[in-house]
Amino acid sequence: MAFSLTAARPRPSLRAAPARRRASARTPVTASSHAAHAATAVSRAFNFAAGPAILPLDVLEQAQKDLVSWQGCGMSVMEMSHRGAEFEGIIAKAEKDLRALMKIPDNYKVLFVQGGASTQFAALPLNFAPEGATVDYVVTGAWGVKAAEEAAKYNTVNIAATSKPNKFTDIPAQSTWQLTKGAAYTHICANETIGGVEFKSDPVVDGVLIADMSSNFISKPVDVSKYGVIYGGAQKNIGPSGVTIVIVREDLLGKARAITPTMLDYKIHADNTSLYNTPPCFSIYICGLVFERLLKLGGLEAVEKNNIAKANKIYDAIEASAGFYKCPVAANVRSLMNIPFTMATPELEKAFLKQADARGLIQLKGHRSVGGIRASVYNAMPMEGVDALAALMKEFHAANQ
Repeated sequence: MAFSLTAARPRPSLRAAPARRRASARTPVTASSHAAHAATAVSRAFNFAAGPAILPLDVLEQAQKDLVSWQGCGMSVMEMSHRGAEFEGIIAKAEKDLRALMKIPDNYKVLFVQGGASTQFAALPLNFAPEGATVDYVVTGAWGVKAAEEAAKYNTVNIAATSKPNKFTDIPAQSTWQLTKGAAYTHICANETIGGVEFKSDPVVDGVLIADMSSNFISKPVDVSKYGVIYGGAQKNIGPSGVTIVIVREDLLGKARAITPTMLDYKIHADNTSLYNTPPCFSIYICGLVFERLLKLGGLEAVEKNNIAKANKIYDAIEASAGFYKCPVAANVRSLMNIPFTMATPELEKAFLKQADARGLIQLKGHRSVGGIRASVYNAMPMEGVDALAALMKEFHAANQ
């Protein structure tokens, strides 16, 4: 059975400038509401940003419909008490759907916290590594570097493996990792947003494995039981910025150091069902809509199938260019989410970006630290957006070879 993650929409013309999709709210149009409805029509680009990133159009439309009065209750989600029955129902359903989507075992807690993944870089050693313990970090890109640097403020960090000598274009084979016997945990970044490398299988380590999955969260099935902790910011592949999801095995909780700030103690959040303080309510609500949508579309198996098809179209365009486009990442660890590539000169890249922007293909400029082009093709990127980018790549190559 085939699954489509986006509703069919007309493909934008590659010769129109600019070419943008037309979308409108799904609120029924009546004579009295016609003018207001027409005013809500918006132009939609194909947004390849790495984060905050594209959200599904139907999710945005549902949020628009509920914005003023969620399910007719007379309040927006942005106005609700986080301790009221309405929001308690929203967050409970979001957790339930995420558990179903990822098949999260019962002995794991799901936390909705704040501060982004960067704040968790400090929370991890404070919660899971006693003073004086060693923690292992496998560093495969810029976010792995940042995580290890933060952990070093609290513990001895052993860089068990790093792909820095290869400019973070591959992932060291696990047989080469120099892990510490008795380490408090081993940390990886499952997908490096900037460099575009992705773990294709779950590492197996003695002890606790922790993964930053910010940019490939819910993009494919994951065996949660192989990890002690999975965490990530929502703004790349799940929802808006403001909420961070932490999935943590229960037996690891309750061991935070005395110096741990209250808001970084995961047990406090777990004991209070993520409602110890006012959480990012609206962001959690949007995440819940995304989880519900993906379950209806067939779950993460269907999501992964679609993501493989999308990524392959861009990688195939790169390979078919006979070197005109170059992806620096080793073929066996190329990310399905973030696809970096370069051209012979910065001038060509600027011309490509200008043409892309004119066609409604936006936010393709590579990260400032590496340059080039980067296409982030998260779950919500429709196939038509990928097709439009691949077609432009082919046309631009033909015109400039």
